[in-house]
Amino acid sequence: MVKIALSQILPLRMMRPGTKESSKYNQILASVRIVGLVEPPVVIADPDCPGRYFLQDGHLRIEALRDLGADEVACLVATADDTYTYNKRINRLPPIQEHRMIQRAVERGVPEPLIAEALRLDVQSVRKRRRLLEGICDDAVSILQDAPCPAAVFDIIRRMAPVRQVEAADLMSGQRTFTTKFAKAILAATPDAMLVDPRKRKPDRRISAEQIDRMERELARLQLQVKSVEETYGIDNLQLTVARGYVRKLLENARVVRWLSQHRPEYLTEFNAIAELDSLVPAATAAE
Repeated sequence: MVKIALSQILPLRMMRPGTKESSKYNQILASVRIVGLVEPPVVIADPDCPGRYFLQDGHLRIEALRDLGADEVACLVATADDTYTYNKRINRLPPIQEHRMIQRAVERGVPEPLIAEALRLDVQSVRKRRRLLEGICDDAVSILQDAPCPAAVFDIIRRMAPVRQVEAADLMSGQRTFTTKFAKAILAATPDAMLVDPRKRKPDRRISAEQIDRMERELARLQLQVKSVEETYGIDNLQLTVARGYVRKLLENARVVRWLSQHRPEYLTEFNAIAELDSLVPAATAAE
């Protein structure tokens, strides 16, 4: 962790119009004002200019600090090899980070009503978020710490034994699917021996033992596929990033664009779509 002046940190993307009027930005601004930063921003040093850093993760947090008049911030300094990992996992105030922020605020003596006011929640919601990770093993928390999981997902995972919690977290993370429906499917395919209390399992007459057994086999096969994809993710992402940069360079050439528009307009449409991508990773959908 290194303290860096805000003037030395350059964002890698411009803030979209209307961002500062959004409820999410105002939530972050209020929480930083009352609680402070829980998750430090991530930067990478500019190799061409000593003392200057590019911001990898934490754009809204940095902007909130500027609005609050801060001069410096403690940051994590990533290496070039780390940047794809951070870009892969980036997300705005995931539930686990929100839980940690609330927990730290309580430890600092901030009253729950004040926290609720800052986060625009009621006190009961704040208390529920404080209990978010009760019964969740550390390894599962580590996997899901940046994931946009609804609170209901943690209620489902909590019913599983620690080993199964890790398997469930791996599956959701690998598929980038953090919905309660997916979590319930994993729970339905979980053997009684891997449940905290099998007696609480609600029998579903629509699902036969044979279907559950088949679901278990499919989930096991899916886990193997997820592991295989994870092993090649960094290389694939790097190659796609280079390809996107090359396409953008091509489209800067007016003669190339003119030729494509005349002879291969369908290619030009696809090239433009690639060049305009903000991220190579589709945003995960977190649905209740």
